[in-house]
Amino acid sequence: MTGFATDDLRRTATRIAAHAQTVAAELNAADGQLGDGDLGITVSRGWAEVAANAAAMPDDVGMAFLDCAKAFQKVSSSSYGTLTATAFMAAAKACKGRATVPFAEVPALIAAARDAMMARGKGNLGDKTVLDALDAIARATVGQSDPARLLALADQAVNDALAAFRDHESRLGRARMFGDKSRGLDDPGMLALRRVLDGML
Repeated sequence: MTGFATDDLRRTATRIAAHAQTVAAELNAADGQLGDGDLGITVSRGWAEVAANAAAMPDDVGMAFLDCAKAFQKVSSSSYGTLTATAFMAAAKACKGRATVPFAEVPALIAAARDAMMARGKGNLGDKTVLDALDAIARATVGQSDPARLLALADQAVNDALAAFRDHESRLGRARMFGDKSRGLDDPGMLALRRVLDGML
């Protein structure tokens, strides 16, 4: 298999949605230390909505990604939900009109999502956010086209990003108000991405 299609998105969304339900409380607790404490709700509801509409996704991969964006927008007005929808919209733009997308394009899709989220959320690399984890994945997977290898490298990249930034001070969003108290804590957005990958794995 050299690429992914909408059927792959359907199966993946279903797996992530099921896992997101089991980690919602963990994500809420992590977010409660640095934010509103509702991240688990945002992630679980968003992916549940994506999975609920998966069967109706069109074969056009770009339009399927757009459906994912609409699902997150429908159930969450939070900043994380908006940024997730933004990432899906970036992927939709890159994949529009195609029934299959080569796995070799995955690193570029992740980079495009990162850049779109940076523009939408006014964040920068180094702020200790999900952007840093996405950047780590994008850089670690460049030149890869094997799906198993892509997942393995993404898995390690997110772990490395969590470890690298854990003792940093948060510099974006509500978390930045905690200042030095944010040191030693995982960024909730990075942790959410970690759990999404867990669902895929």
